[in-house]
Amino acid sequence: MSTSSTADRIRRFAALVRKESYQAVRDPSTTLIAFVLPLILLFLFGYAVSLDTTRTRVGLVMEETTPLTQSLAASFEASRYFTVATSRDRRVFEEDLVNGHIRGILVIPANFTTDYAAGNQPQVQVIVDGSEPNTANFVQNYAQGTIANWERQRQALMAEGSPAISIEQRFWFNPELTSRYFLVPGSIAIVMTLVGTLLTSLVVAREWERGTMEAMMATPVTATELLIGKIFPYFVLGLAAMTLCVLLAVFLFGVPFRGSVLALYALSATFLIPALGQGLLISAATKNQFLASQLALISAFLPAFLLSGFLFEINSMPTIIQWITFIVPARYLIPSLQTVFLAGDIWPMFLHSIAVMLLIGGVFFALAARSTRKRIG
Repeated sequence: MSTSSTADRIRRFAALVRKESYQAVRDPSTTLIAFVLPLILLFLFGYAVSLDTTRTRVGLVMEETTPLTQSLAASFEASRYFTVATSRDRRVFEEDLVNGHIRGILVIPANFTTDYAAGNQPQVQVIVDGSEPNTANFVQNYAQGTIANWERQRQALMAEGSPAISIEQRFWFNPELTSRYFLVPGSIAIVMTLVGTLLTSLVVAREWERGTMEAMMATPVTATELLIGKIFPYFVLGLAAMTLCVLLAVFLFGVPFRGSVLALYALSATFLIPALGQGLLISAATKNQFLASQLALISAFLPAFLLSGFLFEINSMPTIIQWITFIVPARYLIPSLQTVFLAGDIWPMFLHSIAVMLLIGGVFFALAARSTRKRIG
C-alpha cells in the first residue's frame, strides 16, 4: 500500500470522525441519552431501589405474659431486622397484614412456657403475606434465626459455666450486605448498554432515514472506515458516561473501589464493542429510528436488565434461559464490574470476560458490515 493511499485513508477516517463528533455535540438527544438518562438510572438504583431487608415491620402477639415469653419478645424487638409492634390478640394485626402495613405476624402461643418447661418443643407461629414470596421468606428466615439465637443464649446461661459454642459470621467484600454496593456497579453496565446500543442504533438509523447514508456510501469511503468512523465518537461517549457513573458511585454513593483503573477501562472498552456493534446491526437492518429504538430496548436493554444476573440469579432460571444468557454481553461485564469495585483485580476472570465479549462483538460487527455493504439503496 502506498504512502499516499494510507494518508488518504487517514484523512477520510479523520473527516468521518470529525463529522460524527460535530453531529453528536449538536444533537440534544445524544446528550440526553449519554448523560442525563444514565444519571437518572444511577440515582434510581442508588437511592430508590434497595434489596436490603432490614427493619421489616411485623406484629408480635404474646398470648401469655411470662418472663420466658417476655425474654423471647425482647429478642425480636432488639433484632436489627424487625420493627415490632406488640399485642395480646392476633386479630389486631390481621387488617394491617391484609393492607400491607406489616409484613408478618409472629405469634407466641399461650402454652409456650408450659411446653418449654416440660421439655417439649414449643411452637412460634409465623404468619406472612404470601403475595410477596421473597419478603415472606425473609420474615420466616429472620424469625427462625432470632429464635435460634435466643435459644442459644438461654442454653449458655443454663450451662452452669460450661463454654458455649458461638458462631462468628464474616461476609467477604461486603460485610454489611449493602445492596447498593452491587446494584450501583451493575447499573453502570445497564447505562453503557443504553449509551452503546440505543444511541448508536438511533443515530445511524437517522442517517438512513435522511438519505445521508447513501450519500456517504457513494464516496470512496470503505464500509469498514464508515462503520468505525460512525461509532468512534459514541465509543468515547460511552467511556465518558461510564467515568461519570464511576465517580458518582464512589464519591456520592460511597461504593468502595478496590480494583485498578486499568481493569475498569479494559472491561468497559471491551463491552462497548458488542454494544456498538449491536446498535449498528439494528440500524442497518431497520433503517428506521422508531423501529431501531424498539429493537434496541428489546434485544439489548431488557436482556441486560433481566438475563445478566443483575437482579435475578441466573442459576435459578430455566435451563433454556440460562443458555440464552451466554450471548448477553452484560452477563460478563456486570460480575466483572462488581469484582473490580468490591474485590479488586482478578485478571483470570477479567480476561475470560474480555475474550467472550470480543467474540460477541466480532460477530455483531461482521453482521453489521455485511448489512451495511457499500451500495446505494
